[in-house]
Amino acid sequence: MSTARTPDVTVTVIVHNDAGRLPRAVESVRRQTHRDLEIVISDDHSTDDTPRVARELAAADPRIRTLRLPENSGGCSAPRNRALEIARAPYLMFLDSDDELPPGAVAALLAAHREREIDFAMGAVRRIRVDTGRRSTWMPHLVAERRTLDGIGDDPRLFFEHLSTSKMYARAFLDRHDLRFPEGIHYEDQLFSARAYCLAKRFTIVPEPVYLWYIAPYAGSDAASISNQRHLLTNVADRIHVQRLIDTFLVDSGHEALREDKDHKFLKHDFRMYAGDLPYRDEEWLASFADLVGPYLETLSPGAYARLPRAERVVLRLIRDRRLPEARLAARGLGHPVAPRRLTTDADGRTYWGDRVPESVEARRELDLTDLELHTRPFFGAQFRHEITELTRGPGACLDLTVRTYDPALRLPVGPQRASLVVSPGRSRLSVPFRLSPVRPGVFEGRVRLDPAAARLPLSGFAGVRHPLVHLTCGGQGNRSVLLAPLDFPSFTARVPYRSGAAPHRVTVEPEGHTPGRLQLRWTPTGLTATLRPLATPRVRRAARLLASALR
Repeated sequence: MSTARTPDVTVTVIVHNDAGRLPRAVESVRRQTHRDLEIVISDDHSTDDTPRVARELAAADPRIRTLRLPENSGGCSAPRNRALEIARAPYLMFLDSDDELPPGAVAALLAAHREREIDFAMGAVRRIRVDTGRRSTWMPHLVAERRTLDGIGDDPRLFFEHLSTSKMYARAFLDRHDLRFPEGIHYEDQLFSARAYCLAKRFTIVPEPVYLWYIAPYAGSDAASISNQRHLLTNVADRIHVQRLIDTFLVDSGHEALREDKDHKFLKHDFRMYAGDLPYRDEEWLASFADLVGPYLETLSPGAYARLPRAERVVLRLIRDRRLPEARLAARGLGHPVAPRRLTTDADGRTYWGDRVPESVEARRELDLTDLELHTRPFFGAQFRHEITELTRGPGACLDLTVRTYDPALRLPVGPQRASLVVSPGRSRLSVPFRLSPVRPGVFEGRVRLDPAAARLPLSGFAGVRHPLVHLTCGGQGNRSVLLAPLDFPSFTARVPYRSGAAPHRVTVEPEGHTPGRLQLRWTPTGLTATLRPLATPRVRRAARLLASALR
């Protein structure tokens, strides 16, 4: 294709010190089914081999152009904006060097633009875990069907889909509103996308995948991506700064009516990511975090809080009231039905989180658990809190545990309780009975030895992670709840010769390391089992199970 001819679409690939993955990203654009496009590689002043790789890619395909910033900008905005200045196509897309476009992405989004006059088109984003290969769709409920909206007011939930890379923009739309990426700040996508949603008169959503987003496991180092640096207080400050800029834009652009929807997105998505990490933060970090987020939380719409699940509202209120140790305890129940250690009932019979009735009207509203009916709900749905207070290694892969059970709603009868520890590798189930003795009203404690070698693994072996549960019974009903481990304890690995050594595995006992912090067991086949396991198709595994059943 001649460089003088105007292409249909410009795809900008931004890169910084990513020579290894840049060819993969560029190749995903080159192999698009719609070929009338140009590719602009925008290098944010890389110091590795990226400039040479970019030149070689451009030499191999006349559709590729390169530019290099004179100094590193430290973010995504400047390289995207510099590419916008030289882009020649009427439609624009953006790609990060560590991601890819699926082959039909450009065609699907361009077809939406050609179907009717719109300001941008957007599609589904496939998330791919780089460590496991597991795939999922980002915000699937928002991109499930093809639809054209007359502005963000038609579906304010779209604030949750704040990625700029999942969209194809009409150049005329960006120029008409002088819409560019804000430079010098992080989380630029959130501000850019909020502006685009509010300024667009019409946009189309297509259900086809248009972006492949490679997700690394959570990393606690400065080398992690910006969104993965939640341990840095500067990261918190950057996110709050962007939220304030969005709030100002909503007022200035006449979209203040959308504030509750935007606030709900912040609480449900942005704050929620930090909340899940709170159990792993020390007191100094928690205090600084509360200093940063507290003033901003006070500005948010009460309606945005009311739309959250009760567990999330509890954590938010405890942070706002600076009950920080309790906020860490409450955060371990996010995503799992974990009870508080204590409940308090006032003179009117209302039940609250913690050991006292909250002082303010606002705190009583947010910490009120009465509607959860913790005292009367069916036993299988009752909430307990099971914590490991002591953990020591026994012989082989054995683990000796002291388990403390909190029953704040007093659902268990007086006296010792029969319990069992349950873990299910594969289709098998290992259940270890133990006794919980009363310590004081609503608190029980017991000791149990967990021996992973006692589990019956499938003939084909088992590779995966399991989290033991505590099983209780009362009145003929059962209850299974998560088991919280110490947040940091030395992990260990033992070799277990399952089936008299015919199916050896390595079993690793470790803390979960994120979210609530459950006890975690990891099975890894070794030896011949590891070699043969990939050959065991579902049909072969079914036959093996039938054979094992016949031989019993």
